[in-house]
Amino acid sequence: MNLKLVETAQEQEDAFSVRKTVFVYEQKVPIELEIDEYEKDALHFIGYVDQLPVVASRLRFVNGDGKLERICVLKEHRNSAYGKQIIQLMEDHIRQRGFKTAILNAQVHAIGFYEKLGYIGVSEPFQDAGIPHVTMSKQL
Repeated sequence: MNLKLVETAQEQEDAFSVRKTVFVYEQKVPIELEIDEYEKDALHFIGYVDQLPVVASRLRFVNGDGKLERICVLKEHRNSAYGKQIIQLMEDHIRQRGFKTAILNAQVHAIGFYEKLGYIGVSEPFQDAGIPHVTMSKQL
């Protein structure tokens, strides 16, 4: 796995491709909700296996926290620790910028995954793009 901060237009396209596959095609999130007005202000991450993009995410800094967003792994590569690895890379970037807290809005079915990484639920369930989520937080 080659995980990295997006630096080129091709890497950005690769990240959007993974996100569209998972969120738009698989989970039926409308494209206008998936690719939004925050893209230009976010840090984007991409992961490659055998030079093919398989994992992507973005990171924004909101209200003094690092906010992990759009974390996704192509279906055929799930349960391979790639999600955990990209989250750790994002947390490293949060720490490097001097922030102490990571937050994310987890799909309810993924709560256990995030809990294993040290995140705790801090909200009641809510709907985002028609999918139940909870906000989770972790002190870094």
